Amino acid sequence: MSIDVQQPQPYDLVGTTIQIAGTAGGAFEANFNYRVSEGHDEVSGHFMSGDGIGGHGQFQVTVDVAGASFTQAVAFIEVFHVSPRDGAELDHVFIPIVLGHMLVPGYTSYLEHEVRAGETLWGIAQQHYGNGNLYPRLATANRHTIPNPNLIRPGDIVRVPRAL
Repeated sequence: MSIDVQQPQPYDLVGTTIQIAGTAGGAFEANFNYRVSEGHDEVSGHFMSGDGIGGHGQFQVTVDVAGASFTQAVAFIEVFHVSPRDGAELDHVFIPIVLGHMLVPGYTSYLEHEVRAGETLWGIAQQHYGNGNLYPRLATANRHTIPNPNLIRPGDIVRVPRAL
C-alpha cells in the first residue's frame, strides 16, 4: 500500500482546523491512520481509502486540533497504516507543519511581505505587529525559507501570521 499526502505541504501555516488530503490505497479498501503531534500532545484518527478493486483513492480528512494542549509551534502530521499481522505502523508519511495559533492567538491567515533592502525581521514585526520583539513569530513561520533570521535578503518573501 502507498500514501501520498498532497495537503498540507511541508511547513505550511495551518489553523486549528487542518485539512489532510491526498491519495492512498493499494487494497480493496484500507484503513489508514493520521496523527498530528508536536511531541507533547496529539490528535489522531483514521479514514478509509481505496477504489474497491485494489487501486488508490483520494482522501480528505478534516482534523480539529483546537482542543489539543500543544506547546510547540512546529508539529508533524503522520499518515500511515497498521499491519494486521503485528500492529506495526507502516508506510509512514511525515509532514512538518507550523501551527499558526501557537504563533498568533486567533490565527486566521498570513500576509506575504517582500523584503526590501535594509529590512530586518525585527523591523517587519514592528511594522505588522507594532512590536519588533515579536520577530520570533516570523522566524518560526518562515523557518523553511529563512534558516537564519539574521540573514534575510531583498526579494525574500516573509509570511506574516495574523489574526483578524
